[in-house]
Amino acid sequence: MQTNAISAARLDGGPADSDKQAIPTTSVRVLYPDLHGVPRGKDVPIGEFDHAIEKGLCFCSAVMGTDLRHTPVRGGDEGYPDLLARPDLSTMKTLPWEPGVAVCLADLEPAEGGAPIADPRGAVRAAVAELQQLGLDPVVGPELEFFLVRRDPEAPNGIARRVDNLSMVYTVGPQADPDGLVRGMTEGMAELGLEVFAVNHEFMNSQYEINLRHADALTAADRAFLLKSSIKDIAAQNGLIATFMGKPFNDQGGSGTHLHLSLSRDGRNAFDAGGRDGAPDGVSDEFRHFAAGVLEHAAALMAFLNPTINAYRRIQPDSLAPTHANWGWDNRSTFIRVPPERGGSTRLELRVGDGAANPYLAIAAVLAAGADGIRRRLDPPEPVVGDAYRADPEHAGARLPGALEEALDALEGDGVLRAALGDQIVDTFLAVKRFEVERHRAWVSDWEIAEYLHHL
Repeated sequence: MQTNAISAARLDGGPADSDKQAIPTTSVRVLYPDLHGVPRGKDVPIGEFDHAIEKGLCFCSAVMGTDLRHTPVRGGDEGYPDLLARPDLSTMKTLPWEPGVAVCLADLEPAEGGAPIADPRGAVRAAVAELQQLGLDPVVGPELEFFLVRRDPEAPNGIARRVDNLSMVYTVGPQADPDGLVRGMTEGMAELGLEVFAVNHEFMNSQYEINLRHADALTAADRAFLLKSSIKDIAAQNGLIATFMGKPFNDQGGSGTHLHLSLSRDGRNAFDAGGRDGAPDGVSDEFRHFAAGVLEHAAALMAFLNPTINAYRRIQPDSLAPTHANWGWDNRSTFIRVPPERGGSTRLELRVGDGAANPYLAIAAVLAAGADGIRRRLDPPEPVVGDAYRADPEHAGARLPGALEEALDALEGDGVLRAALGDQIVDTFLAVKRFEVERHRAWVSDWEIAEYLHHL
């Protein structure tokens, strides 16, 4: 592949816009997700990209075992070996908001002779392969929420909301997006090819939601990953911070990552009963088995769907985030909501995910849980009718973990998820997150100072 001074339009796989002069691509940003879902990578001058394609790019593999305060929790025992990132050319796209820069996702592998590595993108591929052995192809549609804020030394915690008015949900235009920044983000990501199809101000102040069209599982995870990194980059270019942290404010609710999931068999939605007798609700046995598998592994899934200490401040009654492992027909208070559409649109929505969830680990884990339900032909309990937060104990379902450490314990004991995601991901994730829990346990918070210092 000859990459010297090729045009951005060609790298994106399509013709140049006739209204714009083609801008030569001068750098390729090679990215991959760490276990937190944070983009890691290198910018490669275009003249060196052929070498990166041929040889790969080396990184210290301890990046996968490093916490968000920059402590390498794992990696030292192995001597901090390398991993290799090989550009996946099928993902290459140009960045509309950074002229001359293309982005390309990478496949990870151990350096020559090295031990297996944690690879979130590879985990999605493996989960898809397991379902394909059952003749099924997963289809995923992510919905991601985030807050747009700015630094302000006078505001609580030094962070102020950009739009700070109540009851702005579903409001569009300058009142919700004064300078059109969020609309511009959406247009840029549509140009990037992420198939963004809608954006709106969400329920909380300065909170937005961007919807991605459904796709095969790996494409959906790639799009969610790129959407998150793109939103944060564009916000930074404008002197703002976009955060997918689940609950950054005490006086507001939180941000979620909702996953719409279905399965395809021979090009047809396998969740649709297709008018079969005995299925008056319009959903198939595959749907019921898949949903039952997700519920069976709900406690362990919480570790990947809600991977931070902060995430569990969002899991409370009346938050539109579920508190128990249950399901219901078009019920936004349940763990699994079944939207009312049938036919080709039959699907389930998993509503518990935190905005900070790594889309690769979340999708891979949910697919593995659902596949287990299909293999074992599990059946779900009766659906919850009405307010799931106040359902009687017999029908409410098992209580979800109320803290990260509970979810980590459940994950450690879940052999199905360990087998599906692999020891490298699970053991590294557990080590990093337990280190995070212990740091938090030992930290004196502002709440404690305000509560105790004067009186005691």
